[in-house]
Amino acid sequence: MSLREILEKLVEDKVPVLLSDNSKDWEAGALLEYLSEPMLKRRAHLQPGLYIAEINDSGYLGHVLFKVKQKV
Repeated sequence: MSLREILEKLVEDKVPVLLSDNSKDWEAGALLEYLSEPMLKRRAHLQPGLYIAEINDSGYLGHVLFKVKQKV
C-alpha cells in the first residue's frame, strides 16, 4: 500500500487523527496536498493508533514517517 492510499483512506473514513513528523502535526488531507509525488508513492504501513512507517525494498518496516495522534 502506498502512503497516498493510506492518507486517502484516513480522509475518506474521516478518522479523527493528526499525523506528527516531529516538527508539526498534520491532518491527512493536508499531507496529500503538501507531500511530493515521490513521497506519496512510497510503500508504507499504517499501524492504527501508533504510526505510519515506510516499507523498505526488502519488505520490512523501515523508519517511522508519521506518529498517529488522536485529535482532541
